[in-house]
Amino acid sequence: MAERAAAAGVDVIELPGDRVLLDAPDDPRRAYADAKTTLAVVVAPPSKRRFQPIAPSADWRLDLAEGCPAHCSYCYLAGSLKGPPITRVYANLDEILGAVPAYLGQGSVTSRSRARQHEGTTFEASCYTDPLAIEPLTGSLSAAIAWFGRLEASAQLRFTTKFADVEPLLALPHHGRTRMRASVNPAAFARFEGGTAPVAARLRALRQMAEAGYPVGLTIAPIIAAEGWETAYGQLLDDAAMLLAGVPDLTIELITHRFNSGSKAVLDSWYPGSSLDMSERDRTTKRTKFGAEKMVYDAPTMRRLRSFFEDGIAARLPAARILYWT
Repeated sequence: MAERAAAAGVDVIELPGDRVLLDAPDDPRRAYADAKTTLAVVVAPPSKRRFQPIAPSADWRLDLAEGCPAHCSYCYLAGSLKGPPITRVYANLDEILGAVPAYLGQGSVTSRSRARQHEGTTFEASCYTDPLAIEPLTGSLSAAIAWFGRLEASAQLRFTTKFADVEPLLALPHHGRTRMRASVNPAAFARFEGGTAPVAARLRALRQMAEAGYPVGLTIAPIIAAEGWETAYGQLLDDAAMLLAGVPDLTIELITHRFNSGSKAVLDSWYPGSSLDMSERDRTTKRTKFGAEKMVYDAPTMRRLRSFFEDGIAARLPAARILYWT
């Protein structure tokens, strides 16, 4: 990774310890900007090699990194990771992948689901990062795809991305054991997704991956019930249907916008001028099984959103499988 970065003209600094010091830690805006341009190569601790369930996406979470260089004003990582948003990528990838066999045949999402059992044991690589965003510097995603391609087992690696540079992945020996999903929102909402690839480019990249034999999918997330959402998401579905027509194995995951008080405070400090509505209007409090609270759309709004997407997908992409709605 250090060699890749140096070859790309990126400054490489070897630290004496595992602490990354920012130039202005007491200035939230400068600390944020500094953190977003910092990638730390670290060793994943043993806790990261003990995989955690990640319903409803997959059986297990397989972390290649933590953090993301994009600037999404709804970023759920704001409530999940502590401190400035430095991207930390794990150098001991062989150890992480070496833990996979112990989890095969286990899990509660695809391993025990009649509808999704054909996917095998599933491992989600993009819970805490966008692996394609950092792939030019890390090579971790390519290595993981090739590793799963060699795995003689019923298993699947999964990743979702808001980026589009898939050229390095197209010729990999994936053997159909990695599913890429493009995380998309309407072009009208691009202001909420700073630093990412245009939506049209993401859809084209998904088509390229499908033509290279990968199973693919759409992650429509987070679904934002802002003014004009019906028109905006209708156009998104039209664009997806045009570019993905004939794709043989297409899945769709539907995730509505949500936040909690902690993530809202962090996001307000990162993006003080954002027009994203994080008020309590049309919202209700939902308690997770772990006791945490989050703000989700109220029941009438959720019903309208769900009906719109289920009807729109059935009309435009009838062969696609909706995996879940949340």
